[in-house]
Amino acid sequence: MAIKIGITGGIGSGKSTVSQILEIMGIPIYNSDTEAKRLIHTDPTIQQALCKLTGNTLFQNGELNRTLLAAYMFGKPTHIHKVNQIIHPNVKKDFQQWASRFPTDKIIGIESAILLEAGFKKEVDIVVMVYAPIELRIERTIKRDHSTKEKVMERINSQMNDEIKSEQSDFIIQNDEKTPLIPQVLKLISSLSKNNHYLCLQE
Repeated sequence: MAIKIGITGGIGSGKSTVSQILEIMGIPIYNSDTEAKRLIHTDPTIQQALCKLTGNTLFQNGELNRTLLAAYMFGKPTHIHKVNQIIHPNVKKDFQQWASRFPTDKIIGIESAILLEAGFKKEVDIVVMVYAPIELRIERTIKRDHSTKEKVMERINSQMNDEIKSEQSDFIIQNDEKTPLIPQVLKLISSLSKNNHYLCLQE
C-alpha cells in the first residue's frame, strides 16, 4: 500500500496551502472535509442517521440545511460527538478504498482538521501538523469565511488544542508567514522518498 501522509492542523492554520504544494509535486491528496460533504449528500444511510438527530427538515430537495446542522452540533458538546460518530467511520472507509488504488511506492496524503480526533492516526504512516499562531488563524478565518471572531473562536475551541496536537504529530510545518513553506515541505518529502522527481522544486 502507498505511503500515507496525514495533514492536520487547526482552522486557519493553512493545511490546504500545504496540501496544494504537495499536489503540485504530484502527490494525490484526499480532502476529508470535501469528501465528507459528498458522502452526506449522496449516502442515504448517513442522511437517515443525521435526520434522526436533527429532524426530517435537515434535507430539503436533496440539499443539506447547513445552518440547522451547525445549530445542532454547537448546541451541546455531546452533539458534535454524535454527528462525528455517523460521519467519521464512513469517511474512513471511503479513504481506505481511495488509498487502495495507489501502488506501494506512491506517496499520498489525507487532509483533515480533526485527523487525530477522528481516529485516523492509524490510517497514515506519518502525521504532519501545520502550525500557525492563533491570532493569525483567527485573522485568516474571519477573512476567508466572512465570519466573526466569536464564531471563529467557538470553532477553535471545539478542536484539539495545538499543544496536544503537536505532541501526537511526527512532523510540524510552520505556516506563520515568516518561515518559507516549500523548503519545509521538501524536507518532509525527502525524508519519505528517494525519488528525485519529488524534489524538482529544488532545481
